[in-house]
Amino acid sequence: MAAPARLIPLLEQFDWARERLTHRLTGPFVDSGSGTDVPTAAMTDQEYLWEPVPDCWSVRRRSDGPGPGATLLTGTGDWGRDATPFPHPAPPPFTTLAWRLSHLSELLTLRADHTTGSHSLTRDDYRSAGDAAGAIAAFGSAADSWRTALLAADDTALDTAGHSTYPHGSDPEDPFVDVVWWVNQELLHHGAEIALLRDLYRAGWAGA
Repeated sequence: MAAPARLIPLLEQFDWARERLTHRLTGPFVDSGSGTDVPTAAMTDQEYLWEPVPDCWSVRRRSDGPGPGATLLTGTGDWGRDATPFPHPAPPPFTTLAWRLSHLSELLTLRADHTTGSHSLTRDDYRSAGDAAGAIAAFGSAADSWRTALLAADDTALDTAGHSTYPHGSDPEDPFVDVVWWVNQELLHHGAEIALLRDLYRAGWAGA
């Protein structure tokens, strides 16, 4: 099935943002934005779990319990992501690269499931990675799942409110095309945050 014409630019934007973030995480080069390749090293486990400021929220071993200000570790498996039930702390805590990448991958995985999958996955089912390679692989798998869900959408689906039943957003009330746009901006802005944290780590902030 050919993608609807109005979905194509959103697909292209998603693919571009996904590729750029993946290169940011894995190297050996990343596009500077002007077509110039800039050398970059692959993310290490130490960088993945780096806490730039006191009282960060991060991804932690479940046996260690949640970090400062958090009351639980989301998901399943040996590692979980710092969280609290609603209402969330204000101002929100600073979150690590690991937290942001886990959040982004969970979002893509669950939204894909609630679009063309079982419509049953929750945050309790998501398994956060405790290492850089695992987190990068999880992001790739999540992005693949979401893109597959997008390719299944026709014009009717794009206009249907509740086509995605993802329970942690406005998906059940919004037309699917608005959800697609929203997911793109999530990828763009979290990708930019992750890129900045990588730049700070590379510049020596980890030893400051």
